[in-house]
Amino acid sequence: MPRPRRRLTSTCIGTVTAGLLATGAALAAPEEGEAQGGQGSDIAMGAYLDYGPPGVARIPYLSRWLGGKEIRVGHTYLPGDRWAGIEGNVSFLEDWAEWRQADDDRMFVLNVPMQEHNEGRVSDYRVARLIRAGAEGEHDEHFRKLAERLVDLGVPDTVIVLGWEMNGITYTHRCGPDPENWKAYWKRIVRAMRSVPGQEFKFDWAPNRGKDAIGWTECYPGDDVVDIVGMDSYDQGPGRDFDEYVSQPYGLQQHVDFAKAHGKAISYPEWGLFRRGDNPEYVRRMLKWIEQNKPLYHTITDYCPHGVWQCKQNPRSSKVFRDALSPDGPGPVIPTPVVPTPVVPTPMVPTPVIPTPVIPTPVVPVPQIPTPEIPSPVWPLPSPEIPAPASPGPVKPGPVLPSPVWPEPPVPVPVPSPARPSPQVPAPVPVPAPSPVAPSPRPSPVVPKPEPAPTTPPPPPANSSQWCLPLNFGDWLSHLLGKQSVCLKFDWGKDSGSWPF
Repeated sequence: MPRPRRRLTSTCIGTVTAGLLATGAALAAPEEGEAQGGQGSDIAMGAYLDYGPPGVARIPYLSRWLGGKEIRVGHTYLPGDRWAGIEGNVSFLEDWAEWRQADDDRMFVLNVPMQEHNEGRVSDYRVARLIRAGAEGEHDEHFRKLAERLVDLGVPDTVIVLGWEMNGITYTHRCGPDPENWKAYWKRIVRAMRSVPGQEFKFDWAPNRGKDAIGWTECYPGDDVVDIVGMDSYDQGPGRDFDEYVSQPYGLQQHVDFAKAHGKAISYPEWGLFRRGDNPEYVRRMLKWIEQNKPLYHTITDYCPHGVWQCKQNPRSSKVFRDALSPDGPGPVIPTPVVPTPVVPTPMVPTPVIPTPVIPTPVVPVPQIPTPEIPSPVWPLPSPEIPAPASPGPVKPGPVLPSPVWPEPPVPVPVPSPARPSPQVPAPVPVPAPSPVAPSPRPSPVVPKPEPAPTTPPPPPANSSQWCLPLNFGDWLSHLLGKQSVCLKFDWGKDSGSWPF
């Protein structure tokens, strides 16, 4: 029995060997597939780089950063603030149409809102009314105009991502407020756009991963109006890691199974980093998931915080992405331009130097004003002497003093008595009016004015019954009151009996 035993042993060894070889081939297949996916996969790859011409201009720079990998998908969005934008009345569509027409292997993906004011925080009540109006055909013409615009631009095979992330709460075209009318509205849009001659559109129905506000299966409008079942999947909840992203209700696995059950291709129009920051494990697992399930296309959202090329805050994830998708591994580091617009050098025009003329400042001589010397008055001043009325002798003038100018009071004129003649009263000396003095920084010295010689009153006539004595009040009062005298009348007439002479 040894021989049969040896044959059995040999057979067992051969079987085990063959099994190991087969197992090794099976284990090596994902590695080869992963490598082939990075180097020569048929999966169309792209990135959202900007909505307008800069997004088109950056595509070749992204390709160079990835070691020459072909970027086959161009992805942009129509503005959802007004119906005019949703109708395609934007100039940047021409730039994307030109890029698409340059190569038959390229794909143009266009996100199209279903309502105006699409990010205007519209209430659920109003959203329900808008959905109902759309289901009744009120907005068909807007989407018919969009279809005509795309056909005229030469991109009739555009992939239309209509009403994306409808199971969430962000957009006015959300499904939750009225799912049944929302599905009816979707159907009307698709039929309106397909009614335009020459169109070849593909309609991509793309919810958020996870249940969000409503399970996305409740918003599916039907196989006849859907060509691709897409999904937007960022590195955020629900789910704590990539395994839960796959296995959770309405997750990545259910998405693949749902599309397969309906006979549809899958896509990932939006994916990228988010809540968990620079997470290279998420990028690695997402790229493997894409390679394994072969979507029609995928586009990473490449701006911060989601991106790996234009966003510099995720260097580890950027390296994983680049290593996985570069055909020949990492190439030389090429600086990433922020805006890859050709820089036209500005010619340097020398500015002529004009010498500034030196204008001498004229020197104005300052006149020297002599300072007048002011004699200081001597104090105290002598008081004027006033003689007693009993001494009728001659009066001597007092010292001359400077006096202020006062208005001249009227001088009373004595009325002569008819019986007796009055003594002669000397006329007042006129005082000259002061002349105007020009203002000067300093007061002018006071020069004493010459005073007229005092006039002695004439003696009274002989044998007169009236005796007058002149009064001298000094120069100051004399100027003010004039020359005054005191007259005494004595009744010594002949009839009185007392006349002495």
